[in-house]
Amino acid sequence: MKVVLAGIGGGVAIVIVVLALFMGKPSEQYAIFLDPFKDPQTMAINTHVTLQNVGRDPLTNVKVDYGGGTKPDLLPVLNPGEKVILSPPQGSDLKQVTVTCDQNVTVTKPYRTPISLPGMMGS
Repeated sequence: MKVVLAGIGGGVAIVIVVLALFMGKPSEQYAIFLDPFKDPQTMAINTHVTLQNVGRDPLTNVKVDYGGGTKPDLLPVLNPGEKVILSPPQGSDLKQVTVTCDQNVTVTKPYRTPISLPGMMGS
């Protein structure tokens, strides 16, 4: 009986390890997480763009276009899991950000703003 229970326990442990390995790895070869953020109350202080490579392979020549005719940022390499936080340059229109790279990945997102809570404004 002990041998059977040990075998079942060992089998369950192997299944858990295999699931953890597969679930912990990115499923896409090339993928970008993009989060442009602006706080209308503190525009100059709290406006940033978070960019992360959430794919399995490195991204090359990552171009971050802030709009408004400003010069884009260029990152030569963004490795898997690597995250950068960038500040939009003066003159950006702060409407949306477009990110492209050599691997034909394009992500465009509008800036998100924090939710205004009733009673917090105009105190």
